[in-house]
Amino acid sequence: MHFAPRRVTYDAMDARAFRHMAIPASFSRAARRSVALVALLAIPLGGCSFDLGSWGADNAKPQQPVAQTPTDNISARSVTDSQGYATRGQVLAKSGKNEEALAEFDRALALDPYNVQALYGRGLIYQAEKQYQQAIEDFTAANGLSPQKVEPLLGRATSYLAIDKAKEAAVDLDEAVQADPNSAPAWSARGQAYERLGDKVNAATSYGRAIALRPKDETARSGLARTGG
Repeated sequence: MHFAPRRVTYDAMDARAFRHMAIPASFSRAARRSVALVALLAIPLGGCSFDLGSWGADNAKPQQPVAQTPTDNISARSVTDSQGYATRGQVLAKSGKNEEALAEFDRALALDPYNVQALYGRGLIYQAEKQYQQAIEDFTAANGLSPQKVEPLLGRATSYLAIDKAKEAAVDLDEAVQADPNSAPAWSARGQAYERLGDKVNAATSYGRAIALRPKDETARSGLARTGG
């Protein structure tokens, strides 16, 4: 993923995702986007601290060859340097410096296309900038490299919901809640996806699970009220 330890919330999985945030109207559009992204980076995802510096550095990531000959495509040094760029990208993203963070994530991926942190981080920046198709591509790549992680599925579902692809979002969120049944954001987002599909039973059940895990989830509460739960 493209940035450093970051925490993201996906309760708000659509264009209204940040309407509950108190961002002064006097801020410029760019400043408001930066504030929104910083908020994403600062909130627990799936009920745990999401440290991009360590995520993806385990067995879920393909083993890269050690540089012994000039023909090696990805050397051990490249992987190490790539992680450094990804970490700097995370720090920059948390500071609201989206363009600089994006450049760091690009550098990381140029050295190591398998850098999950860089892929996920860049996907979140694309998402914050409403470049949803690019975000979906990065989240898809991150998910392929670490299929047991909730975050890429949740990220991709967020982008799907933003472009009115509720069916695709529901598929991702079904998988996300199976991967982590204790992820309140995943259950809340799943409620939104099924509500859009007109499935009030699944929507209400999902909203109820989200509230049980996170009682102050206003998105889930309002959704439960709408779906008759």
